Amino acid sequence: MENEDKLIAGVDDAGRGPVIGPLIIAGVLMRRGDLSKLSQIGVKDSKALSPKRRRELAEKIKQMAINWDYIVIPPSKIDEAVQFRRRTGKGVLNQLEAYAMAKIILKLRPHIAYVDASDIREERFRGFIEEKLPIEVTIISRHKADRKYLIVSAASILAKVIRDSIIEDLKREYGDFGSGYPSDPKTRKFLEQWIEKHEELPEIVRKSWKTVKKLRTEILSKKLNEFS
Repeated sequence: MENEDKLIAGVDDAGRGPVIGPLIIAGVLMRRGDLSKLSQIGVKDSKALSPKRRRELAEKIKQMAINWDYIVIPPSKIDEAVQFRRRTGKGVLNQLEAYAMAKIILKLRPHIAYVDASDIREERFRGFIEEKLPIEVTIISRHKADRKYLIVSAASILAKVIRDSIIEDLKREYGDFGSGYPSDPKTRKFLEQWIEKHEELPEIVRKSWKTVKKLRTEILSKKLNEFS
């Protein structure tokens, strides 16, 4: 097989840090000889692009790619991973993400897959993926891979656009909760008002996040004091 015909995949996530909404894992498959086309259309790290530009590029990437796929990991699954870590002392959030990446890679079936490493140790994250793959694929696991490899940048764009679409749907259902990050005053206000009214949190929130648990405890304690 000619080198230019080798199948290359890029895999990245979107939404790892927010307290609201899912984590998205997306992958893109292209021939090595076509990767330069990503640069020609302006593909770069999704964080360096406007939402409008990301949407435009996402459509072009889908048309150029041999295949692409994504997985939605809901807050409940993220909470399970975090709670397991607290019970056992074993971190499994990175393994959950690695498992999702492995599923994407298995569907795309590349010769080489470049992934954005979530683990502090790049090679350990590579190992997490490899042990979940029933096929032989060369895995290149790197920090900030979305800045280093255009194929990962392309996956980053798709993941971000897919997550943004889901977030917009959630806002239509639940109201405007801002960016979904706990440092965002709009997000904090949404959480405060929801807890004050319902005492529990909606399913779109990652209840295991320390900032969320702390906020809920503070508000419920305040309400209790008001009635005492």
